[in-house]
Amino acid sequence: MSFFCHRIGVNFVKIAGMIVEYNPLHSGHLRLITETRRLLGADTAVLGVMSGNFVQRGDFALIRRQARARAAVESGVDLVLELPLPWAVSPAERFADGAVQVLLGTGLAAYLAFGSECGDGGALRRLAAALRSEAFPALLREELTAGDSFAAARQRAVERLTSPAVAALLSWPNNTLGVEYCKALLRQGGALEVLTVPRLGAAHDAGTVEPGQAASSSAVRALLRAGQRRQALDLMAPAMAAAYLAEESAGRAPVLAENSERAILARLRFLREADFAALDEGREGLYRRLYRAAREARSLAEALELAGTKRYPQARLRRMLLWAYLGLTPAALPERVPYLRVLAAGGRGRALLARMRETAALPLLTKPAHVRRLGPEAQAVFDLEARAADLYALAYPDLRAAAGGAAWREVPEISGGR
Repeated sequence: MSFFCHRIGVNFVKIAGMIVEYNPLHSGHLRLITETRRLLGADTAVLGVMSGNFVQRGDFALIRRQARARAAVESGVDLVLELPLPWAVSPAERFADGAVQVLLGTGLAAYLAFGSECGDGGALRRLAAALRSEAFPALLREELTAGDSFAAARQRAVERLTSPAVAALLSWPNNTLGVEYCKALLRQGGALEVLTVPRLGAAHDAGTVEPGQAASSSAVRALLRAGQRRQALDLMAPAMAAAYLAEESAGRAPVLAENSERAILARLRFLREADFAALDEGREGLYRRLYRAAREARSLAEALELAGTKRYPQARLRRMLLWAYLGLTPAALPERVPYLRVLAAGGRGRALLARMRETAALPLLTKPAHVRRLGPEAQAVFDLEARAADLYALAYPDLRAAAGGAAWREVPEISGGR
């Protein structure tokens, strides 16, 4: 998670923002909010950019976006904007690029705050500069010939441009995502100051949690799958736990990919090999493994096991399967985020929105119907979002709650609090 912060005052002197790439909102996210305000001042306003109904690890969000956005505001975020689907379910570089587009599009940027294992913003900026250097592509191609994973080859290439100690920071997932934020800022010319808070607790994709650690989303999901509901709730932030219970009571939680497993497997078996090839951005032949796995597998877990190798991270495989299900292809992705969609706001968030009507470089979208006033690119992105939301609803535990068309009825969660 990272945030975009602004210190609220008569003239809106300072703002900070966070990108909520994972769910559920847990104690690590709360610590980032608290530390950001401790470092920048208690009156700092926090603007969050949040993934919608599907998340970057290639999975369904545990509960729907509106409920999570409301929980984020109740946990201390002042304003929540959505990261549109084509960026939210993309690899780290495109994910970060879209999130930074949203932050810069507000016109209020001052700080970009995020958690990292190293807690050293200067080192992450140096890594970003190395990855964008003219020498890097040739070094990477040379290292890839060794046959290791992309991540291992990239780390060795960076080591030749910096130092072993600096390059080793890329072996940690939150450092890597932080570097992608820094790269996106360099690419887009964003003048945000980077504020990174040392991350404590389990790794972002760890399936277990040690006593006293901040739990990962994977650990919470694993507990829910194992029927250990109370333990899972104890690991969530209080507002998130309350939101989860409300969604569960309404038949809308937990939302897990296996709730739609037959539908996903049916879609995968229907696709041709050429359809899988269109998903393989690396052109490494991974699509052939996925195509064969989709024809043989009797579960999503089996499909991932059959297609997986040491070289390909599971998150990449999960994203490709999710893209296949949702009908996404890399070639059809838009380059620019077309609007700023408001999901939730508190009292200070409403003040930020009022200011953004003067400063924003992108149109603000508070009512779904207003997307029809925007250009064809914006309408295409929202239409994709709406169709994906209809598929998401079919993963609700109670199909009586899964009526279609929800994306066209959703309005921001506006509270009267701080």
